[in-house]
Amino acid sequence: MKRNFLSFVKKESLHILRDKRTMLVVMFIPIVLMILFGFAISTEVNNINIAVVAPNRTDGVTDAVNRLAANEYFTFKGYINQDEIDIQLRSGKVGAVVIFTPDYDKRVAQIFGGLPSTPAIQLIVDASNVNIAGAATAYLQSVLLGTASQQSMFETRMLFNPQMKSAYNFVPGLMGLIFILVCAMMTSVSIVREKEVGTMEVLLVSPVRPVKIIFAKMIPYFVISCIVLTIILLLAHFLLDVPMSGGIGGIVTISLIYLALSLSLGLFISTITSTQVAALLISAVVLMMPILMFSGLLFPIENLPKFFQVVSNIVPARWYIDATRKLMIQGVSILAVWKECIILIGMTIMLLVVSLKKFNDKLE
Repeated sequence: MKRNFLSFVKKESLHILRDKRTMLVVMFIPIVLMILFGFAISTEVNNINIAVVAPNRTDGVTDAVNRLAANEYFTFKGYINQDEIDIQLRSGKVGAVVIFTPDYDKRVAQIFGGLPSTPAIQLIVDASNVNIAGAATAYLQSVLLGTASQQSMFETRMLFNPQMKSAYNFVPGLMGLIFILVCAMMTSVSIVREKEVGTMEVLLVSPVRPVKIIFAKMIPYFVISCIVLTIILLLAHFLLDVPMSGGIGGIVTISLIYLALSLSLGLFISTITSTQVAALLISAVVLMMPILMFSGLLFPIENLPKFFQVVSNIVPARWYIDATRKLMIQGVSILAVWKECIILIGMTIMLLVVSLKKFNDKLE
């Protein structure tokens, strides 16, 4: 019986290896997504074009402008006149204009002396792109207020990601998306294909129990997913410089749990669909939107309305992404994410039980 089971595993493995298009999708897409999100898609705002209006170019003004010009986030486009502001912003030549008041030094002295004073600097920012406008305003304020006397008043420390690299945020989230796509989509399409072409009935009359046939089809995809996991972790660490602060063991452990859950989800999809197109649509489209919207990949869970925060609890990727970020970035141990592990294991068991029951019901 064991030999028959291994024969089914070998048969499915050979079938996957012969399908070059499937192998290309499974291996190539994760690499492309990692590089794309790691380098091309970034929440960091760089090279903001700025111009300066300074009626009196005093030493204080010159010092502030030099700080702006030396900062990597800005590209200093030079001094302009007051009447050129609207033209410069509308033409897109600059994204922000910094206006220093004629009595800038006097107002700054009053502010630091605790005396009442009107603002010494005015910022005019192009807000047609809200994300860039918000980042530009924050960056400009931090640089312009970064005088020695101002800095001596407080100290700021950025923990876990002091450089604010977006790859630290995207990589764990992308892992949660990729494994769902690879495992759930490939598994569901594979099993439905067998039913669609009529070979599933042939397999079921063999001496091997139906449950073992299903697991035999899932094992090769689990092995492929482990290879994809290895590739992703290597790219994340050596290409994107994402740390593995919590230890590779904990990251691999929770990733293997998530892989099993994704395979179980693919099995469940195969029990509720009868065509490959339907299985592909559910696994690739229907699953993708909740992961993008409710997992913390793009938007913080805390920013969602209360109702959607509750809905996000049933999205497996939410728990995996949260745990992976803690393990990778914060450097906690696997014991610190025991809650996420238990939830993922519980979801896996539930999906397996429901899927196998539905599968057996169809056979009867």
